[in-house]
Amino acid sequence: MPTKNLFKLLVFCVLTSVVAPSLIAQSGTVTVHQDERIAELMALKTTLQKNNKLTDGYTLQLYYGNLNKANTTLKEYRNKYTTWPASIEYETPNYKVWVGNFHSRLEADRALMEVQNNFPSAFILKPGKNKKDSKKEE
Repeated sequence: MPTKNLFKLLVFCVLTSVVAPSLIAQSGTVTVHQDERIAELMALKTTLQKNNKLTDGYTLQLYYGNLNKANTTLKEYRNKYTTWPASIEYETPNYKVWVGNFHSRLEADRALMEVQNNFPSAFILKPGKNKKDSKKEE
């Protein structure tokens, strides 16, 4: 009996001295090779999101028509409000003045209530796919 226990102890010591250091001492370094253009693309994405080009949210449309009136509307908006960004978007043959990039309908509704005091024709718009794209999915 005692030799059996001694043998087990000896086997245990041998295995732990051989196997354990390899399990414990697994350290190393990780090197990540990343394309240099990723930082540039992330900056571009951020810019596009700020300018309402990539959005799943809502925006307000203040004006739809010719360029001169769109510029006038944009200047008038920027003189009265600084809370939300505004831009002019072109859709043949007209120009649109868009305001804000709201993540929820509630945010857009609150902004609309404030903006409609000076721009009564303003309405909430959910930019998205054009009509041709939505027909393909149906």
